[in-house]
Amino acid sequence: MRVVHAADVVAPAHERARTSERTNKKRRSRATKIITRAVSFGDQRAGSVRREVLRREERQKLDGGADADFYSQPRFVTHVDDDFIARVTELYRRRLPRNGSVLDLCSSWVSHLPREIEYKKVWGHGMNATELGRNDRLDGFFVRDFNVNPKIDAKDETFDAVTICVSVQYLQRPEEVFAEIFRVLKPGGVCVVTFSNRLFYSKAVSAWRDATGYARTQLVKQYFGSVNGFTAPEAITDLDDVVDDSLFGKLRRLFARSQGDPFYAVVAYRNFRPIVADDCTRLIEDGECLTDSSFDSISD
Repeated sequence: MRVVHAADVVAPAHERARTSERTNKKRRSRATKIITRAVSFGDQRAGSVRREVLRREERQKLDGGADADFYSQPRFVTHVDDDFIARVTELYRRRLPRNGSVLDLCSSWVSHLPREIEYKKVWGHGMNATELGRNDRLDGFFVRDFNVNPKIDAKDETFDAVTICVSVQYLQRPEEVFAEIFRVLKPGGVCVVTFSNRLFYSKAVSAWRDATGYARTQLVKQYFGSVNGFTAPEAITDLDDVVDDSLFGKLRRLFARSQGDPFYAVVAYRNFRPIVADDCTRLIEDGECLTDSSFDSISD
């Protein structure tokens, strides 16, 4: 494993968000249509921070000590239960492109990527080099405290996907971090943020500590919304393919969630979300999806 030490980088200029795009490239023999959802605001550049989400007092932590000291001792544990981890893995399976390049931010000794799926490369970031060195899914990593320097050691448009699992609550400069995520994502790249109600309470920012699950979800959506060029963020709390909306089904889900760590995810894309033929069942009524028969008509 190759270890990359943290180094300051200069944030380059960002390209403007695209307003529409189509592609005729076939991936795994599936027709693809790119549906634009991002909106540019005035003359602001894509990837620029257009507003601050947190007030100064909302960025504060109960423990004001250095985060580097707090995370200096490796912790080879998982902070959420197996059911939560299984949901994270399933969400990655559905949203992260196969054979893509993945950046796992705020990672540790384990990433929750599907074992059966190969990725072109998996790069990691965290606060403890010993933990990251134990992570067998990483091809390399860098160590950095984003609350001191919110820069990502990568060139523009490097990754197809960025993940943050149960760590977004510790970011004191989330707007800058999410702008960096936008920068290193390729156009159409996805960012998946997952979290529960578990946390190091003294190290979470004030805006997060005592908020409800709904309020925390809205906060992460605002983090995405603070950066010009992300698609409208999508909140996910249930991954069932077929949701039973009967009284029994609702009670079953309520009981299951009350017994374990609640699952929350917020997902957004850089500029647009690529829609593949497998997703068309949700969009066919709007005529937004292409079929194999109509694919040839735009391939010129």
